[in-house]
Amino acid sequence: MQRAQDWLREAEAELDAAQSLLDGKHWSWCCFTCQQAAEKALKAVCEFLRIPQFGHNLNMLVQAIAAQRAVSDSIRTACARLNRYYIPTRYPNAFDRGAPADQFLEEDAHQALEDTREVVKFAQGIVGPSRCGETGAFS
Repeated sequence: MQRAQDWLREAEAELDAAQSLLDGKHWSWCCFTCQQAAEKALKAVCEFLRIPQFGHNLNMLVQAIAAQRAVSDSIRTACARLNRYYIPTRYPNAFDRGAPADQFLEEDAHQALEDTREVVKFAQGIVGPSRCGETGAFS
């Protein structure tokens, strides 16, 4: 059964959640949620193209997709930036001292949202809009 639309719908929902986290000034969680949304958007593309999905590394997912479809440098750059948010946004031992909540800035969260929007739009361009996208719930 094809589940690309489900992966894309979840990516869109997580992108909306990331915006709420930014609005609440939760920069580290916004960045992590953006990484998760981008991962799910890329997995939607993998599902659509019947590429086996593996792991959480956005760069590896992009590499797998690029074997079948053109992937722009801006998508590759966005994914490289977002990839950095998988571990250190959640675990204090990723830093010498301080909690992840103390390590990320508002600018990081804004950039992460911008990058994630680009990745989600890339996925929509291949998979098509999700049911959420068709109703306008995705901004």
